[in-house]
Amino acid sequence: MNGRRDVLLEGIVGSTAYGLAGPGSDIDYAGIYVEPTRNLLGLRPPQRQTRQGRDGADATYHEIGKAMRLMLSCNPTATEILWLDTYTADTGFGRELIALRGSFLSAQRVRDAFFGYATSQFRRLLARDGEPAAATARRAKHARHTLRLLWQGYELYTTGRLPIRVPDPERYHALGDAIADDPGAEAVRRLVAEYEHRFDTAVTVLPRTPDEAPLDDLLQRIRRAHLDSPEAAAREGAAF
Repeated sequence: MNGRRDVLLEGIVGSTAYGLAGPGSDIDYAGIYVEPTRNLLGLRPPQRQTRQGRDGADATYHEIGKAMRLMLSCNPTATEILWLDTYTADTGFGRELIALRGSFLSAQRVRDAFFGYATSQFRRLLARDGEPAAATARRAKHARHTLRLLWQGYELYTTGRLPIRVPDPERYHALGDAIADDPGAEAVRRLVAEYEHRFDTAVTVLPRTPDEAPLDDLLQRIRRAHLDSPEAAAREGAAF
């Protein structure tokens, strides 16, 4: 996928970006691509709006329309690509999308998305209780990501910025390691309760609703630019 002209933005995400990667960790890529506009106009527009694969690595690419809808819901996995420190590929339109990242945010959606995703990780952790020893690593991973999502969501909710790399990875690894002796995941349960209280009592800096006007303008310009040849789209996108 990398190197193709339809890719607007691409970067390394996952444990490597969070600073939680271990010796056996994979490198995960995420990206945003654009479907030629003419392909969207017929009776049977493309159904696949997410692509997988990048030279054998784990990678997920959302089509720009789907990506922006997910970002408007403040989906943590979709949103994080706009907050990376570096990118493996970018374009003018991709950089413009990054510049508008604050326009996607709204207080309730950030809370619902990040806290909701964290509690889903916690439920998956509990569901693995009693499974064979091979599942211990998965439970540890769920514990780490529960804490990460709680921390990231609260930071975004109270500061308006989404931090990607955790400041103290040892804490996350220690929490994951402790799961082996904590079958009921009580330590993680306490973290969920703590952050629920913190969200309840926090003063958010985020607006009640996202600012959709500039986002709509950008999407329309991307669609117009990609109506015709890839070369024309590249020239239009390079203007930002």
